[in-house]
Amino acid sequence: MADEENTTEILLSVSLRKARFSSKSRRADTSIKMLKDAVARYTKSDRDRIWVDNKVNELIWSRGRRKVPTRVNIKVIKLEDGTSEIILP
Repeated sequence: MADEENTTEILLSVSLRKARFSSKSRRADTSIKMLKDAVARYTKSDRDRIWVDNKVNELIWSRGRRKVPTRVNIKVIKLEDGTSEIILP
């Protein structure tokens, strides 16, 4: 998907530490939302137009719903049409 158009790539390190303030049963869900919000700030795009790769999702959910990682290194690919992809570097 990213190879077809002109793209911009950004490497980010996103802290998910504040997800610990949410309830234990919703920490992984909150982490995904925090990840999308951080990428939306950097790419100046809408959160609905951000696509999360399955490997990033599996990384966040790898230790279960309650024990999410505190920091994630990601690569963001912004396409010309305004959509963004979140993948692992």
